[in-house]
Amino acid sequence: MAGTARDGEAGPVTVFSLQATPTDAASWLDLARRAEAAGFDALLAADHPGDVTSPFVALAAAAAVTTTIGLGSYVSNLGVREPILLAADVATLDLVSGGRARLGVGAGHTPAEWAAVGRVRPDVAGRVRRCVAVAEAVRALLDGSPVTVDSPDLVAREARLTSPRPVQEHIPLTMGTANSTLLRWAGAHADVVGLTGFGRTLADGHRHEARWRTDQIEAQLAHVAAGAAGRDTPPALEALVQTVAVTDDAEAAAAEQAGRLGLSVAELLATPFVLIGTVDEIVAAVAAHRRRWGVTRFVVRRDALAPLLPVLARLPGTAPVRDE
Repeated sequence: MAGTARDGEAGPVTVFSLQATPTDAASWLDLARRAEAAGFDALLAADHPGDVTSPFVALAAAAAVTTTIGLGSYVSNLGVREPILLAADVATLDLVSGGRARLGVGAGHTPAEWAAVGRVRPDVAGRVRRCVAVAEAVRALLDGSPVTVDSPDLVAREARLTSPRPVQEHIPLTMGTANSTLLRWAGAHADVVGLTGFGRTLADGHRHEARWRTDQIEAQLAHVAAGAAGRDTPPALEALVQTVAVTDDAEAAAAEQAGRLGLSVAELLATPFVLIGTVDEIVAAVAAHRRRWGVTRFVVRRDALAPLLPVLARLPGTAPVRDE
């Protein structure tokens, strides 16, 4: 999933995925085709029940008009998802896409999502425990194992995913988080660690404080490394990019966001959570993030597709079909 190096290249290639949600059928299917043609590794759908479209229904539609691009949720809130239902959705997507499903998961943060299913949002520790319990149950179900759990965080009795069975032997799992416990779990068990850079959830239940300072990023990576100790193949590292801007004046474009986050412009541009500058500067930044942080995967939002086309064309291992 992390990509493989071509002859003469060292290590995994850098890949980009596109996160979006449908607003209508025609534009969604067109987006799926364009993302595949541009060389994006995956099309990822947000999963916020009640606020966005169902990710797996949308991705199944995208599967019908594509042939190679990966398809996954980014990310499913395991606080409100039940393992057998989520596993069935993922397995069905893998079936109808011919083996292209991905699964992105997280602990969730939006209080309204718990209220909508009649639950009280747990504290951070409770959300983390639930996230781990559901992630392990879903992984077991997708692998064909029965699941029985009876704990304060999850109850499942003799759950088994008999049908549908996934096409892939192993569905790639991404854990999106900045929580230290989940970073360690992801280091030990996930295929991809999705570095969100999120801090405390703000009062609106959606936005977050940023953990983008160098020391904060290094601390997050240390947790991943601790979890991955002893693994033959550590997980790939992926950054959720909040800002993409192709511009001749990176410092001016970054100034407002840097000030709002309490960072210098140089500090902001050094993080893997923004890609701001000329095409050459962004290509150089991508390489720098790989060298400095080990980040080889980036998730960007829908409006970044067109600006990133010339960047993707410059990345080893990415081969756009056409420029749209």
